[in-house]
Amino acid sequence: MRVISKKWLREFWERHADAKGPLETWHAVAKAAKWQKLLDVQKTYSSAEAVNQFTVFNIKGNTYRLIVKIEYELRMIYVHCVLTHAEYDKGGWK
Repeated sequence: MRVISKKWLREFWERHADAKGPLETWHAVAKAAKWQKLLDVQKTYSSAEAVNQFTVFNIKGNTYRLIVKIEYELRMIYVHCVLTHAEYDKGGWK
């Protein structure tokens, strides 16, 4: 899969250094993935869930939330945002 854009991940881990390793791992796994549907994603990340048109991943033991839009047919993942759990709960990202 092609991930657009790692820049968003990097900008987040520059503010939250403890997220760097988990986000780099997620990026490497996502790039190598051959996901065709949400069920495939959940085989790799069991806590991934669909929320509206997005897929939400728990990062670093649910400390952070990575919100992406996956276009399975195009094999593209668009990073929407990365948030702390508290920011996610406010719901402004929807």
